[in-house]
Amino acid sequence: MKLFAKPAHELHGLLVQKEITATELVEAHLGRIDTVEPQVQAYMTRTAEAALAEAQRVDAKVAAGEAIGPLEGIPMALKDNLCTDGIKTTCSSKMLHNFVPPYDATVVKKLKEAGAPLLGKLNMDEFAMGSSTENSHFFPTKNPWDLNCVPGGSSGGAAAAVAAGEAVFSLGSDTGGSIRQPAAFCGVVGMKPTYGAVSRYGLVAFASSLDQIGPFTRDVRDCALVMNAIAGHDPLDSTSAPVAYPDYTALLGQSIKGWKIGVPKEYMGEGLEPGVAAVIDKALQVFCDLGAEVQECTLPHTEYALPVYYLIAPAEASSNLARYDGVRYGYRAEGADDIVEMFKKTRAEGFGAEVKRRIMLGTYALSSGYYDAYYLKAQKVRTLIKQDFDQAFERFDLILSPTSPTVAFPFGSRTDNPLAMYLSDVCTLSANLAGIPGLSINGGFAGGMPVGLQLMGKAFDEPRLLQAAYAFEQETGYHRQMPQLGE
Repeated sequence: MKLFAKPAHELHGLLVQKEITATELVEAHLGRIDTVEPQVQAYMTRTAEAALAEAQRVDAKVAAGEAIGPLEGIPMALKDNLCTDGIKTTCSSKMLHNFVPPYDATVVKKLKEAGAPLLGKLNMDEFAMGSSTENSHFFPTKNPWDLNCVPGGSSGGAAAAVAAGEAVFSLGSDTGGSIRQPAAFCGVVGMKPTYGAVSRYGLVAFASSLDQIGPFTRDVRDCALVMNAIAGHDPLDSTSAPVAYPDYTALLGQSIKGWKIGVPKEYMGEGLEPGVAAVIDKALQVFCDLGAEVQECTLPHTEYALPVYYLIAPAEASSNLARYDGVRYGYRAEGADDIVEMFKKTRAEGFGAEVKRRIMLGTYALSSGYYDAYYLKAQKVRTLIKQDFDQAFERFDLILSPTSPTVAFPFGSRTDNPLAMYLSDVCTLSANLAGIPGLSINGGFAGGMPVGLQLMGKAFDEPRLLQAAYAFEQETGYHRQMPQLGE
């Protein structure tokens, strides 16, 4: 029985029926990490002892006849920009190579309360800036489907770990597609919730009006279970939404007959690989067979999403990253003659090339004389992009598109062309700008590589997104396929 290949809801059943123990489950995943981690390189830090201790606590609870929750004893891992009390949180940057937070992020606290053993922290693009995990200061993570290809980014480690069986589920962060794009490249489920639905307290900030924490899972039901654990209002996060939160599993299995699905023509044009287009066409037919009505729609301001994002996100990053100066915590350069030189040397040595590029872009956009021309105008166009979605959702129940215009690309193929790299997220950026939920599932395969299918819905409409994704998943079964590693 390959426990590392099973989803959380099946493993929960095995734990309840006492067919396995939580300790056996954690040991199976630790063994899987030992086997495939030299190839995949998803983990920054491992926490095996703490995971085994938590598993033993769950086993004692089961032995005493007590009920356990749906994630209790289910091994997880976390992107390395989520603060973990007493465990290094590096953001895959030299700047934070030795930073140990004194507290847990709210989502980490919630998952600990849910009883999920933590296997470790996962590699990422430095400070979540990138689309391939090649921007990690430490090492690149490999795509489990093809070790010569990137896993996507910035949450590449979190996607690769789940795809490779190194964790049952993981958490990542999504600023412009950093959950959905790597989920697509690695053939797993990845959700960016509605902005404000999941607390950002304890997430190391990149762009605060765009960042959102969400899960990577093996299938849609697991995604709903993790959302049940992490969603909700948090008074520690001023952007957390004080609304009623549903049971995200409630609509799974219900029919989508009669639904109207919009396919934006702007996402299906230039730059879309033929193999990806073929998979999306086939997926549209599956939804038609399920009783949905599929129609072309338009989101006319989509063409501005990329420039708008790369004005707003770097501007917010330049502000958020100003705190890394070598004074309070993190890396400090040696050999400076005065404090100003120490600031300069620390930031020059502590940040990688992509982080510096975005800080400079953002600082320029916010500078005197350019704020109105660039940043303020970008915020106005952001409103137009949101209005496009509002109008579309008056006609459609959800919007469907590719998650990425391509499958995973080879290492080094885009590192010398930042614009080509930025275009990897062209299908995902708009959902962050509009604050709406987006979900990527495995839509099929092109040339042996997974193709992501993206579903977007109205704000706080995650249960219906999950309902549609679950219907597709049950009809196709692509989620049951795993890459052949360590066999």
